[in-house]
Amino acid sequence: MQLAFCLYKYFPYGGLQRDFLRIALACQARGHAVRVYTLRWEGDAPPGFEVVSVPVKALTNIGRYRKFTAWVAADLRARPTARVVGFNKMPGLDVYYAADPCYEEKARTLRNPLYRFSSRYRHFSAYERAVFAPTGRTEVLLISSIEQGFFEKYYGTPRARLHLLPPGIAPDRRAPPEAPQIRAAFRAEFGLAEADRLLLQLGSGFKRKGLDRSLLALASLSDDLRRRTRLIAIGQGESGDFLRQAKALGVGERVTILPGRDDVPRFLLGADLLLHPAYHENTGTVLLEALVAGLPVLCSGICGYAHYIVEADAGRVIPEPFVQAEMNRLLQDMVHNDAERRRWQANALAFAGSADLYSSIERAADLILAAGG
Repeated sequence: MQLAFCLYKYFPYGGLQRDFLRIALACQARGHAVRVYTLRWEGDAPPGFEVVSVPVKALTNIGRYRKFTAWVAADLRARPTARVVGFNKMPGLDVYYAADPCYEEKARTLRNPLYRFSSRYRHFSAYERAVFAPTGRTEVLLISSIEQGFFEKYYGTPRARLHLLPPGIAPDRRAPPEAPQIRAAFRAEFGLAEADRLLLQLGSGFKRKGLDRSLLALASLSDDLRRRTRLIAIGQGESGDFLRQAKALGVGERVTILPGRDDVPRFLLGADLLLHPAYHENTGTVLLEALVAGLPVLCSGICGYAHYIVEADAGRVIPEPFVQAEMNRLLQDMVHNDAERRRWQANALAFAGSADLYSSIERAADLILAAGG
């Protein structure tokens, strides 16, 4: 059958974008045709994908999103498909993959009440309601049980339309048998001695992921630990403010910020600790990518997948509400305690071998192909 996938922007290193690509490829592998509607596509498209760059312009993002929706609807009337799958909230979807948190919850708890009089609020609230309204027909693929509760609270979406997926970690994130050799080669390449400690932060959108918090925690380490600890952050986003912050904190020479790249598994194997003190995080897939690579984690409790770190006993979770001093204390202890880190690593690898952390993509493809059937 012919499937249509809609997302505003595709670039290779975003979490939502990677989920979209893996799901679309899984559907294609089952013999179905893939058409993608997008405002912008960066990089090469997989063989067999029909990528439609929607030719609309507007002065604001909201204006472009409205025109995108109208243009796609018109094209689908002319060239119908069996399913319309969205990775951003918008009207007209048969299936929505809920990578983003509940907008209404954020608008009501994190914004001034006057925000709800803005045109931005009216647009995004209406687009979310189009997906989750109880009278709607859109099947929703959820990746966070916490967010499921918010959608039910604000919209009364029937439970039968809400499908909670297991995690979907890519197999290449698992630690291979030659992991020690990969780690040794990586650390030699980056000039890391045996006693040095590498902190890793992954994810596009450095502000939302809490890179500022990581820099403050790095700067708070005791003199001895700080001198032999480095932080590498990888992702798409503006890095200038964070490099200036690192310099002002006196750790500029200890911090490297890299754009998104394809060899992230090497970094997961070569590092000593993953930092993910996010301000907001629907799930935090990177937490599980670290876990299956055997990399201990320090993350904020707001992350939807933080409970896996607790269940696996593979690191520490910073309690909410977040307090910087508590993160600083936990990081000091985790960097200092080599034996504990080895225990967390062993626990993580054991958990990765027993828990279902991998089937999300195939389950999502099952639900997409069954929707409306």
